[in-house]
Amino acid sequence: MIQNEDLALTILKKAESIESQKSIANELGISVGKVNYIIKALIEKGLIKADNFYKAKNKRKYKYFLTQKGIEEKINLTKKFIEQKKAEYEELQRELENHS
Repeated sequence: MIQNEDLALTILKKAESIESQKSIANELGISVGKVNYIIKALIEKGLIKADNFYKAKNKRKYKYFLTQKGIEEKINLTKKFIEQKKAEYEELQRELENHS
C-alpha cells in the first residue's frame, strides 16, 4: 500500500476528524507535504473521499470520509499492527527468558 503503513493507519483512523492537513501534521510531528502525499495516495486508492466545504470562508478546507474500502483497509491495517506488536512482545519475552 503506502510506504509507511503506520502513518496511513493513523490518518485512516483520524480521517473524519481532520480539521486541516497542517493540524494533523503538527499532531503527528511530520510535514504537511507528507500528510498531503499520504492523503492523496489514500484518495487515489479509493480509501478516502474528500469533500470541499462550499459555504466555508476558507475554501481550502476539506472534510474527509472513509469509503467502504477505506473502512476495510483500516481494519486490515489494524489487525496487521496488532499482529506485529504481539510478535514483538513475544520476542521480548523470549529474550528475557534467555537472559534469566
